[in-house]
Amino acid sequence: MIVYGKEILEAFVTKHAISKKAVDRWLKVIENATFDSFNDLKSAFPTVSYVGNERYVFNLKGNNYRIITVIAFIGNAMVVRWIGSHAEYDKIDCSKI
Repeated sequence: MIVYGKEILEAFVTKHAISKKAVDRWLKVIENATFDSFNDLKSAFPTVSYVGNERYVFNLKGNNYRIITVIAFIGNAMVVRWIGSHAEYDKIDCSKI
């Protein structure tokens, strides 16, 4: 899958070094896979959620962090829109980010 918005991940990891291993592992799986549907994605990431408006939320590091993405399955592309802690996630409307 082609991933756009990696700079968002890089900025987060720079501020939260403890998240680097989990973010790198997630990114490696995403970049080395082709997902044709939400079911394919769910097979690789059982906790991923579709929240509407083409947004998908991934849980990382025991649900300590959340990543919000937009996915175009037909183009095999993903755009990272946001990453933050679970507490920060609870304060936003992820379907509009």
